[in-house]
Amino acid sequence: MSQAKSQSKLDLISDAARAEIDQWVAKYPEDRKDSACMPALRILQDQNGGWLTTELMDAVAEYLDMPPIAVYEVATFYSMYEHEPVGRHKICVCTNISCMLCGSDDVVKHLNEKLGIKFGETTEDGRYSLKEVECLGACGGAPMMQVGRSYYENLTPEKIDAILDSLE
Repeated sequence: MSQAKSQSKLDLISDAARAEIDQWVAKYPEDRKDSACMPALRILQDQNGGWLTTELMDAVAEYLDMPPIAVYEVATFYSMYEHEPVGRHKICVCTNISCMLCGSDDVVKHLNEKLGIKFGETTEDGRYSLKEVECLGACGGAPMMQVGRSYYENLTPEKIDAILDSLE
């Protein structure tokens, strides 16, 4: 039974995801497969429509020969990993000091009004989720937000509207 249970976890990893994870594993010494934990979580999150289940985290742990708790620690520490379904477009707004001083409050207010949601919520049609993040590392272009893997800096309401329209 243990073998069947173990195999079913690994079956959660698609062949394409497995190949991509293996590319990351190859970048590290053979005895440090666990160094590929973060990219493996991202790959499986992408495979699963933008969020991680406990079963997917367990599959990462087994694939990388790690204790499950070590994977959970990574997946719950970093804000890029989601543990519940999110909209097709996850909008992460930086509200750290540089962005705050440059108007992130106005960005948040505009997005709240435009989308009708607050941080931690998803629009009824499942298109957008809104997330507050501590820092996205683009202080020179504050205020800024990330949508998917794209960064948008020096935001204004007009720029935000154009970005949202481009996602339609």
